[in-house]
Amino acid sequence: MADAITMPRFRARDLHVETKPDLTPVSEADRAVEAALREQLATDRPDDGVLGEEMGETGAGSPRRWIVDPIDGTMSYVRGVPAWATLIALESEGVMSVGVVSAPAFGRRWWAAKGSGAFADGERIQVSEVHALEDAHVCAPNERYFESGHRRRLAGLAEGWRSITRRAWRPVGFADFWGHMLVAEGAVDVMVEPTLSLWDVAALRPIVEEAGGRVSDLSGDGWAHDGPCVTTNGVLHDEVLDMLNGSLK
Repeated sequence: MADAITMPRFRARDLHVETKPDLTPVSEADRAVEAALREQLATDRPDDGVLGEEMGETGAGSPRRWIVDPIDGTMSYVRGVPAWATLIALESEGVMSVGVVSAPAFGRRWWAAKGSGAFADGERIQVSEVHALEDAHVCAPNERYFESGHRRRLAGLAEGWRSITRRAWRPVGFADFWGHMLVAEGAVDVMVEPTLSLWDVAALRPIVEEAGGRVSDLSGDGWAHDGPCVTTNGVLHDEVLDMLNGSLK
């Protein structure tokens, strides 16, 4: 359903884009996807809650909650870059039990259910076994992203990230869902983002964890909601956290 809405409007010359109060873009496709998913859930799961990036929360207090990011990577979407996806997660009794990431411009889809493994296009995936940062393929948005706008309170992370890149085998610049899914597939070993919201990470975490990796905030245990997110193959997680936290002291 979501792909059928997003793909026809991708690279459309008449795509309507607005700027939200937080100065991030939102397109007509973002709103159309979330509205369609909410309508479907209201029919199929009327007792479940829904939290979406564009339309807020409904059904608060329900033991089951769907968390939706209709287009993760809207900046890419509106510029015609194919690195965007629809993210859908199911939270049941406080546990993020299902995650789905659909990236139709890539022709790729990832999913996981707690205890059942992680998959990409039907093939089981797992994180890498890289044990040394010197051998690691690491990624993050451009380091200027760490120091811009409301992220200035975390500007020290830029130095921590530079320390990581100086040691790593290959640092590259991926943002949004894609870097996290590359970790889940074992193509990348570390992904760092300075700020994510719950809808940005809810679907990613079950997939990475079922693939054998770790996703956390800087504490190592919490959710990366309105704060930094660190995704790794698990083996490198604590070392990366130490380097990032050390830069904030």
